[in-house]
Amino acid sequence: MKETILRSGIDRRTLLTTLALLPALSVRPLSFSASAQTASSGPLPSWNEGSAKQAILDFVRDTTERANPKFVPPEERIATFDQDGTLWVEHPIYSQMVYCLDRVPVLTAQQPALKEVEPFKTLLSGSRGAMAGLSMRDFEKIVFATLAGMTTDEFEAEGRKWLASAKDPRWKRPYTELVYQPMLEVMTYLRANGFKTYIVTGFGQDFVRLYSQQVYGIPPEQVLGSALAVKYDYDKDGKPVLISEPCLLLNDSAAGKPESIHLMIGRRPNASFGNSTGDQQMLEYTGAGDRARLSMLVLHDDVIREYAYGPAQGLPDTKIGSFTPALYAEAREKNWTVISMKNDWKNIFSFG
Repeated sequence: MKETILRSGIDRRTLLTTLALLPALSVRPLSFSASAQTASSGPLPSWNEGSAKQAILDFVRDTTERANPKFVPPEERIATFDQDGTLWVEHPIYSQMVYCLDRVPVLTAQQPALKEVEPFKTLLSGSRGAMAGLSMRDFEKIVFATLAGMTTDEFEAEGRKWLASAKDPRWKRPYTELVYQPMLEVMTYLRANGFKTYIVTGFGQDFVRLYSQQVYGIPPEQVLGSALAVKYDYDKDGKPVLISEPCLLLNDSAAGKPESIHLMIGRRPNASFGNSTGDQQMLEYTGAGDRARLSMLVLHDDVIREYAYGPAQGLPDTKIGSFTPALYAEAREKNWTVISMKNDWKNIFSFG
């Protein structure tokens, strides 16, 4: 994708680097000079030996050995995963938000009056200071405006086209390659032991379904996420279509996660994986069940290989994927496992 969108005057590099100021991160240059460590044998080769890896191994053993009092029948084995910050990179800004920002020029070309309406006027101005002042509410307006009014078929075509061309500005790779190899191994290991794996994300359900099978091995019907309402209608040729409306049907964040799990899955998960306050209630809901339970949180504390943010453990504060001291304290109190990206993962990406 071109760095500069000429029609709108938006400099994409400027926009993303400006948005990167919002989390107040500490980022250091990458270094690939060190040779990769030799992968260990076993089901989780990208994990260092330690309590986090052992917690996963113990959980699978307890739930799959029939003689174990914590045994879970295969039909009841459910594992849920947050996506952004848990399965792939979420900084400096969520990938679907980048997609929506990239659609602003198309939207304002179709509706020129929006060029004088906030927050579109600020985005089109190219002012780094002004863009840094945009609120999360402003970004929600952008999401609604750029996604509503499209048919689901149009969104699928546009989304797939964007995913095939867009690249992360830091790694210069497609967003779908910025997946955490250790978490892919966890999903594979769980599925090999009879677990159904679900993605439960606060971002767009339809967006994640575009690539979930290819990237995670998770079929679209096992993706739960925030969703706009849709209306049944007909196109100009009389073909039935579904049109997205500017109305949030399901907010799949915080308490919305266990609510959607109940509505869409119908079983309490045995294992849940997250990384932020938006996943807190999902892990609480999982841990409240009987028999073996596994609740894990990814702590981004590797400033060299990825990013470092919290503000738990004295890490930099952030507006995206916040892992607060209160959440860290709850994890310790309830025996949730905190995964240190720096200490528990040998490799972060398959390409690194």
